[in-house]
Amino acid sequence: MGRALGFVGTIIVMAIVVYVYSLQVRSSAPGAGATPAGSADIAGVKNDLISIANAERGYIASQGKSASLDELISGNYITIQRTRPPYVYDIETTSTGFRVTATRDTPGAHAQFWIDESMEIKESD
Repeated sequence: MGRALGFVGTIIVMAIVVYVYSLQVRSSAPGAGATPAGSADIAGVKNDLISIANAERGYIASQGKSASLDELISGNYITIQRTRPPYVYDIETTSTGFRVTATRDTPGAHAQFWIDESMEIKESD
C-alpha cells in the first residue's frame, strides 16, 4: 500500500510540474510566437531574411553593387515574395552594405526583424 501511495504521489507531483512548465512556456512567448503557428511564422520570416541576405551577397559578388528587393525578385535571385503576413520585407542598401528588414504590419510581438552583411538576425519588440 505504501508503494502505491508513493507512486500516485510521484505521478501527481509530475503532473503539477508539467502544468507549471507549460504555463511558463506560454507566458515566455508573447504575441505571435505564443502559438505553434505563430512560432512557425517567425521561423519562416527568419529563414526568408537569411535567404534574402544570401541573395543580396550573391548579387553583390556578381554585379559589384547592392540590389533592391524588386531587383532580386525580378532577376530570379530569390523566389520569396515581398511579404509573409503579417510581415513585409524591405532592403536598405548603403555603399558599405545592406540591411534586410521584416516589419510587422499589425500590432503584436516582434515588431521588426533584420539582418545585415554580418548575417546575424536581430529583433525588436
